[in-house]
Amino acid sequence: MKMKKVLLVILGAALVGASVHTFAGNKKLMTVNAAKVIAERAVVESVIGLKVRSRESVEDLIAQEVRVDAKTAAAIKGIEYTDIVYDPDKDIGQVEASIQLGKVSNIVGKNIDYGGQTIKRFGFATSTPAMAGPLQALRAAELDAYKQLAKVIVGFEIDSKTSVRDYLLESDDVRARMMAAIYGADLVDYRWDEDGNGYVKMRLRFGQVEDVLNQKLNYDDEVIEVEGVGAQVDDFREAPTGGIGMAATVGRGAEIREGIIDVPVSSGVGGQTRDTNGAGGGVDLLR
Repeated sequence: MKMKKVLLVILGAALVGASVHTFAGNKKLMTVNAAKVIAERAVVESVIGLKVRSRESVEDLIAQEVRVDAKTAAAIKGIEYTDIVYDPDKDIGQVEASIQLGKVSNIVGKNIDYGGQTIKRFGFATSTPAMAGPLQALRAAELDAYKQLAKVIVGFEIDSKTSVRDYLLESDDVRARMMAAIYGADLVDYRWDEDGNGYVKMRLRFGQVEDVLNQKLNYDDEVIEVEGVGAQVDDFREAPTGGIGMAATVGRGAEIREGIIDVPVSSGVGGQTRDTNGAGGGVDLLR
């Protein structure tokens, strides 16, 4: 009888151990894989490029809208992950991806020989919606930086209509529009402020910009640097929270290590989540 009890205890312990191993959580794997996908997209946007369209409007000197839509698509291989960090307390993954480049055909069909240059970009992601606010603010800042680069180098259109009657401003409408293809931008720095707003500093050589009409831009080999900003909370309206998009990927490089990722989140930070299937909306700029 004692032998049976001992065997039952051993068997029970073995089953518990097997159960823990078999049903281990997948949150870490999902988060890290999502960060890999975001890092891969960042590499594509730097190397191949992206098409950006923006519109901004002011009515009677009151801010109305700032919208940036961006799209990229490319077949790419050879990306390696040089650093992978997972913060288990915040459920945030940070991945640094790199690629060694030879000859590349970019988004406007221009062939560029990078001569073995290595490009590195990063990606953040989470599988916990409440932690997504600062990450989304950083992505918004990235698109704002692309918009600023395009407006400075390629230019933009301004439409303005103003009416004054009896010395009083009756109406004042301003619209700014821009469309451009950008490639070769380098990410210089990123940060968050105490309010959780994201900031991204990007640098681009003038000679690496063309507009979507393929007009030739004769700039000298000058460099411009801008800092984009993005918010995680919409002060003008409330929006329902959503999930984080995920896509499967394979790649080579670093092992996952656990550590603290310097992203300013807390249990009270939710922010609004937005559709992560496209930057800024459902406009397909590549059609």
